[in-house]
Amino acid sequence: MSLSLYMDHHVHASITDGLRLRGIDVVTTRDDGTSDWDDEDVLRRATDVGRALFSQDRDLLVIAHQWQKTGREFAGLIYAHQLEITIGQAVRDLELIATACDASDMKNRIEFLPL
Repeated sequence: MSLSLYMDHHVHASITDGLRLRGIDVVTTRDDGTSDWDDEDVLRRATDVGRALFSQDRDLLVIAHQWQKTGREFAGLIYAHQLEITIGQAVRDLELIATACDASDMKNRIEFLPL
């Protein structure tokens, strides 16, 4: 099992670096050329490439909830408030999710960090 992650542009680079050092498959909006896209388009893009989106942007949380309500499918959202999680916690929790879950586990789901 393994879950690929898509990092929103608000995510601190140290989180991405920490995950990559642990062998987690991560793509950032910067890597993908989508860092200036609207939030809804970023969630759609993550879904199109089959990756759960990690964000610390409350607006994306609202969008994902709306998509759940309307039955619009997405690859999953992992959300953490910037002030309620450390970089180390985020890396550990995201590594756990990425190694314990696969794409089908996260489909249309919102997961909150810290775990």
